[in-house]
Amino acid sequence: MRVLAAMSGGVDSAVAAARAAEAGHDVTGVHLALSPSPQQHRLGARGCCTVEDSRDAARAADVIGIPFYVWAMAEEFGRDVVDDFVAEYAAGRTPNPCLRCNEKIKFEAVLDRALALGFDAVVTGHHARLEQTPDGPKLRRSVDEGKDQSYVLAVLRPDQLAHAMFPLGDSTKAEVRAEAARRGLGVAEKPDSHDICFIPDGDTAGFLKRTLGEAPGDIVDAATGEVLGSHDGAYAYTVGQRRGLKLGRPAPDGKPRYVLDISPVENTVRVGPAEALDVDEVIATRPVWTSGARSTSFECVAQLRAHGQTFAATVTPADEGWTVRLHAPARGVAAGQAVVLYEPTADGIGDTVIGSATIETASREWVAANYTATTVGGTTVYDVTA
Repeated sequence: MRVLAAMSGGVDSAVAAARAAEAGHDVTGVHLALSPSPQQHRLGARGCCTVEDSRDAARAADVIGIPFYVWAMAEEFGRDVVDDFVAEYAAGRTPNPCLRCNEKIKFEAVLDRALALGFDAVVTGHHARLEQTPDGPKLRRSVDEGKDQSYVLAVLRPDQLAHAMFPLGDSTKAEVRAEAARRGLGVAEKPDSHDICFIPDGDTAGFLKRTLGEAPGDIVDAATGEVLGSHDGAYAYTVGQRRGLKLGRPAPDGKPRYVLDISPVENTVRVGPAEALDVDEVIATRPVWTSGARSTSFECVAQLRAHGQTFAATVTPADEGWTVRLHAPARGVAAGQAVVLYEPTADGIGDTVIGSATIETASREWVAANYTATTVGGTTVYDVTA
């Protein structure tokens, strides 16, 4: 097959391209230039936007022995990822830019262009397994649980997955690095980046402040409405946040407070105890059925954030989205994140992706009606009562 290898400049994408070439595919490497000013972005880490990354990708392609090009996609990235990121925070939500980049850039803009140019598939260094079956593609978790990226790939439609390749899904990250070294790839020990690539200093609050401007408001107690402190912009907070609140007085019980809710209309951040973060019912919209749509309620495993805990769940689909009822409460669920559904497995983690949707609201009403909470050795245990 003619394959386009998306090469970020990191070790994963380099080894993925090398494996595709070794498997006999006609591989062409491409680096996505996503920043209008790449020289301003950080050095020394795997990203998508730096001059160093572009050079590392070119050197890797030379070692592999494949053609290499750079595609300028800063306009698309700015519109579909950066602008979306800012708008979501301004609306009091918590976006996932990596998920949006996979959806809008790597597997929409890039895949569409690749197919138009006669390529059969796009290969990336994502840690996930993909099986092309007679019933359609099956997206599964990586064997390396700590590096699994099926969550951020669950926004992809079956027709997109049909033209995707993820060669690293059966390998651990340590095995990938060892292989890169054997192949003579200079990125073998290049560190991973855990930052947002378009915020080079890692200061998300500062980036939003520079972009949206200051918007002072109150931090209030969610139960009493009492003003406890102030903020420079509600957009700088996210549900579940504990640090950086700078409250004027401690809670009566001496326990820390957490962000429970963000209201951009009132420009208010509401805080309260950790227990108030527990939710068990999630309403999600914009569903993507990765492995076939379903019209009736079904049992599954739900994951509510990348590398987060998984929960047994009952999902009721509707035209506009899903109602996801968790069989045990989850804490700190933020609107704007994705809920990803997996086929149940014996270990309770889930393996094959069913689909994903965007979280709109979360509540704790169902848990109160259906569960009894008891404390055992300082740990709260939830038992099903209905």
